[in-house]
Amino acid sequence: MSPNPHFETLERRISDRSARIGIVGLGYVGLPLAVEFALAGFKVVGIDLDARKVRSVNAGRSHIEDVGDATLKPLVRSGALRAQAGYDGCAKLDAILIAVPTPLRKTKDPDISYIVAALGAIAPQVRAGQLVILESTTYPGTTEEILRPKLEASGLAVGRDLFLAFSPERVDPGNQTYGTRNTPKVVGGSTALCTKAAVLLYRQAVDHVHPVRSTQAAEMIKLLENTFRAVNIGLVNEIALMCEKLGLDVWEVIDGAATKPFGFMRFYPGPGIGGHCIPLDPHYLAWKLKTLNYSARFIELASEINGHMPEVVVRRAAAILNRARKSVRGSKVFVLGVSYKRDTGDSRESPSLDVIRLLHEEGAQVSFNDPYSDSVRLESGRVLRSTRIHARSLSGADLVVIVTDHSAYDYATIVRHAKRILDTRNATRSVANGRGKIEKL
Repeated sequence: MSPNPHFETLERRISDRSARIGIVGLGYVGLPLAVEFALAGFKVVGIDLDARKVRSVNAGRSHIEDVGDATLKPLVRSGALRAQAGYDGCAKLDAILIAVPTPLRKTKDPDISYIVAALGAIAPQVRAGQLVILESTTYPGTTEEILRPKLEASGLAVGRDLFLAFSPERVDPGNQTYGTRNTPKVVGGSTALCTKAAVLLYRQAVDHVHPVRSTQAAEMIKLLENTFRAVNIGLVNEIALMCEKLGLDVWEVIDGAATKPFGFMRFYPGPGIGGHCIPLDPHYLAWKLKTLNYSARFIELASEINGHMPEVVVRRAAAILNRARKSVRGSKVFVLGVSYKRDTGDSRESPSLDVIRLLHEEGAQVSFNDPYSDSVRLESGRVLRSTRIHARSLSGADLVVIVTDHSAYDYATIVRHAKRILDTRNATRSVANGRGKIEKL
């Protein structure tokens, strides 16, 4: 490989920590990434169009759970990390990492408008020697088909004048074991030199970096990870429905199967899937395959089963109330947990919101509690305020539905005071005195 002066300059600046890094998007992905690079000794600029996030970061206040104020504040005070609400100054940055949302449209087609908007602001400022990396989850081909032509429109050539790569985010909000630094990073560049540049950058802030041969491979890896989870969750949710028909305890079945030391991996049923990744990412892959006249049947079936689970929860709730000679209409239902997973306040795509909506539609009087959320806004626009858990709120409910198994909940107290419980997460498994009042999914 012949010497490339632009790469050599970038390599030197990364190695001596004089490289300036820009992170576009200061959410669950971007802010932890910005913090890690700042901790590694780089000057970092966070770019976000949400002025509230920018003000919060510049005041040293974190708006996400995985970054503490005690970590953020010293970085801001020292000047290692700052935030801005626009794209001014991108030409001065040596590396620009794009970590913006990639939602689905109502038709379940990919919505990459946030990527396109960010690219539209960055591309006119791109200069020779810069490294641009996309972290937002998307379909295979996005980096080469969307980013590369836009960046090369100025006459700069990717792999010669500037460097382009894709590195999928692997954030698991609330995970106390794996964070940005110790979660291996997959990196694929548009050219071998692009991969080398991106690997060099990430190795400064991430313990292990795994290079692959193309941006498309890196994009596909991310979709495989989350499709694997979505399909297996769909399978175990269907097993739960089968066990209900057969009069079996699905949790006992899973525990028994898990005693096999090989060839089996635990997945658990639940009220549905949520968050920004698992409910959405497989559809990016399915959409891409449709353009190639291929039907991703596993993905579609898993999505159908998982998407149906909130209705299963409400059906089971109605059956429990029925046996107590109560209708859903007018009954008081206390929902525990509105976030999509344990010990986080993230309620994006949370099945709990669907459960609450469906119960409302059936005429139930619904209240909720979540230690991480003071209120939730339903699709109808209605805002529900969190109800404190105490003996009266539990005993006053006709049914308590555990949707999110937060570790902060005292399940023994919940079981002691609640009249009836529908436990969708097996959260009450260790409570001995719940016989007769607890039903599980």
